[in-house]
Amino acid sequence: MSALLHAKILGTGKPMIILHGFLGMSDNWKTLGRKYADNGLQVHLVDQRNHGRSFHSEDFDYSLLSKDLKIYFEHHQIENAILLGHSMGGKTAMQFACDYPDLTEKLLVADIAPKYYPPHHNEIINGLNTLNFDEITSRGQADDELARHITDYGIRQFLLKNLYWVEKGRLGLRFNLEVLSTKMEEIGENISATSNYNGPTLFLRGDRSEYVVSADLSEIKRNFPKATLETIENAGHWLHAENPEQFFEKSMVFIES
Repeated sequence: MSALLHAKILGTGKPMIILHGFLGMSDNWKTLGRKYADNGLQVHLVDQRNHGRSFHSEDFDYSLLSKDLKIYFEHHQIENAILLGHSMGGKTAMQFACDYPDLTEKLLVADIAPKYYPPHHNEIINGLNTLNFDEITSRGQADDELARHITDYGIRQFLLKNLYWVEKGRLGLRFNLEVLSTKMEEIGENISATSNYNGPTLFLRGDRSEYVVSADLSEIKRNFPKATLETIENAGHWLHAENPEQFFEKSMVFIES
């Protein structure tokens, strides 16, 4: 039995589910979420299991993440929704669309393909595992420690959004680092070759990202026959944060078409 995922719900209208990436949380999508809500959508910014304010669990794979979302739909009596997922959240969204096509009105996938990705977050995981919250009592100290392992300021700020006061005087991280550290293979897992979703699908990639290349289109079409692939300019893997205007514009054209 799965517990209910935590979410922030913005606006009223057609339901739209937004799923964050690995080590992210619903807050990462707050700004764009409000823009979608202002355009007549009821936006559900969801924390996936072992992330944000959602429940922690020893078990973690895309089949479970898809089922978690199904339970969320049932609880909120959502008949069908537009699904948008980034990176790991994109894999969850793909899996859900294939598992529950009747619940998926349209599918948007941000900078990830259905293929297998070898584990590549080791530096980040190793850096996070050095954080000793018996000694670290401020965000600045946590950043200093992480900087010894992760040089990219933007990535550190993204990770440090997960810092919170577990109790008075004691910091911790919202994601379940212990479990996620052991699930790198599952996070890179491909969508099964036999799975498919025949509804309208848009893949968006960053022009500076290597996650989705033009050669991936044939594999994308195998799982998602109606998929189109568009490129966001001046953007890497965090394309929604790096070029939010173009991301919003291209996604809205697709949603309203």
